[in-house]
Amino acid sequence: MSRPILFLDVDGPLLPFGEGIAERGLQHDNPLLARLDPLHGPWLAALPCELMWATTWMDDANDLLAPLLGLPPLPVASWPDDPATEAADARLGLHWKTRGLVALAGHRPFAWVDDELTERDRAWVAEHHPKALLHKVNPRHGLTDADYLALDAWLRTTAADPRQATALGHDHPIRHS
Repeated sequence: MSRPILFLDVDGPLLPFGEGIAERGLQHDNPLLARLDPLHGPWLAALPCELMWATTWMDDANDLLAPLLGLPPLPVASWPDDPATEAADARLGLHWKTRGLVALAGHRPFAWVDDELTERDRAWVAEHHPKALLHKVNPRHGLTDADYLALDAWLRTTAADPRQATALGHDHPIRHS
């Protein structure tokens, strides 16, 4: 069986918005990138999954972020331009990425890391794709050690026996490590 997919958002998970995060040592023309912790690269690369960008950064994630993280270019999730479906999803309270990521995953298990996930997204994904983890990250802190441990445990369990995976939500309190 194929490895699970990890759909990764950028703003919030990799580029946190909290006070005191403004500078992490990176100097770049783009001031947002000063918030990027380069250690995310090795931590992401160590996860037992296929990484895929799921962000409005689109190809800029490969051009700007991947080199700073020491990652190779990653696949980039894209969505069809379908205003009617987007409007219907908005009325349902679904994130604009939800339906598209489930379609991209197909039958493969996936984890989705984002700071904008809701219970409606979880319920919809649980109904349409039973092997998924929607992992909400606190955007004030970004991905932390606790997040990586939760993702790693779920991905390893899923890779070992995909029948054990269920649609889970991890809204545990996040501590900045």
